[in-house]
Amino acid sequence: MKSGFVAVAGKPNVGKSTLINALMKKKVVIVSDKPQTTRNRVNCILNTENAQIVLVDTPGIHKPLHKFGEYMVKIAVNALKSQDMVLFLVDPIDQVRESDINIAKIIKESNIPTILVINKIDAATPEQVQEAETRIKEAFENAKNLIEIIKISALTGENLEVLMDKIIENLPEGPQYYPEDMATDRPLAFMISELIREKIFHLTSEEIPHSTAVVVEEITDKEDLVYIRAEIYVERKSQKGIIIGQNGRMIKKIGMLARKDIEALLDDKVYLDLYVKVKEKWRKKDSIILNTIGLKDDLE
Repeated sequence: MKSGFVAVAGKPNVGKSTLINALMKKKVVIVSDKPQTTRNRVNCILNTENAQIVLVDTPGIHKPLHKFGEYMVKIAVNALKSQDMVLFLVDPIDQVRESDINIAKIIKESNIPTILVINKIDAATPEQVQEAETRIKEAFENAKNLIEIIKISALTGENLEVLMDKIIENLPEGPQYYPEDMATDRPLAFMISELIREKIFHLTSEEIPHSTAVVVEEITDKEDLVYIRAEIYVERKSQKGIIIGQNGRMIKKIGMLARKDIEALLDDKVYLDLYVKVKEKWRKKDSIILNTIGLKDDLE
């Protein structure tokens, strides 16, 4: 059989997580229209009749503004090493920027077989698509590892089958790395925390989504439901007030929407208990970033 690890790389908000969910044909990683939604490296296991593709979701490579951002970029760059293939995702509507060129240089130097995936062709003009292709090809000049260029829409599904065929065609022969019934290598607590964090991204704005982290403290099977207690970290007291909302409306809405997704994930009834805690400047503290939130494993 064919098998291998395929890193999905690109700058923030180009549609990496949307593409992975589309290829998986189910929601495995969280998405939002805000940049830097993805923080951790997540392996998503896609099984076909003759292949096992491990899609590696990574944070967007960007210019970091704080220590937490530096760790996210390091995770993304590390994820490009020792993979069997890279899907380099580009957004033609946003135009090819210096950040795209920098990522192209990193991938070029890796010598890993790379498919350039030009996304959002359902919304981009032909001129925008051609401009993106030309700029990236120039950045890969004389490189042998740019093996394919495929234009897709992760949103509508256009050309996703073509992309899948090319991925499988270029993967090496290899073993089955994960059981067939496994969709991700991440533990349950991580998946639950991500679903809660996704709702915060959807319901809040400005600095709030990026200033929050979610830690699941308890998962207990009761007689008729699963009890889950999670803590939402914020950096300032004013942010805590926004997350809780007037008369607790915001925290209730976050909990209600997250609970529905968690119940779908677990196929069981859930009681979700959410608490908000102020952890001043947590994005600058190694102890919280590496241990409490768990980025340490992604850096290894």
